[in-house]
Amino acid sequence: MVKRLSEQLSDLSVRAKNLETAVAAAQKEGHDKLVARTAEARASATASVDKVKQSIKAARDAGSTKWGAMEAKLGADMDALKTRISEKKRAIDASIAENDAEDAEDAAGFAIDYAIAAVEQAKLAIFDAIAARVDAEAVKASRKTTA
Repeated sequence: MVKRLSEQLSDLSVRAKNLETAVAAAQKEGHDKLVARTAEARASATASVDKVKQSIKAARDAGSTKWGAMEAKLGADMDALKTRISEKKRAIDASIAENDAEDAEDAAGFAIDYAIAAVEQAKLAIFDAIAARVDAEAVKASRKTTA
């Protein structure tokens, strides 16, 4: 069953808050723990990206041409959404309005999934950066002790 948009946004919010907490903790952890966090972040980011890819493939397989545009560039989809919203305001036919609503909800749901994948990729990049900084500091410290 597809999650409601409010549930997806709640999930995104929780993930962003968890990332903030994890980054604060990671900055105080040792190298081994950072390596483990980075591996977990890589697996999570990969899983999120794979989920988005599966959504795109499923939509494409169902005959939706809009998903290909999202895959190519999310910004182009946002323009299409704005256009569709203005066209929807002029639509009188109830079935057309219903289809527009479903399309817009699908697009919004995909955008939220995309944002979740971006948060997961950001987490991986942050942990990589923290680990690199810890390594650099360790190298500096070892040079001072051997000098």
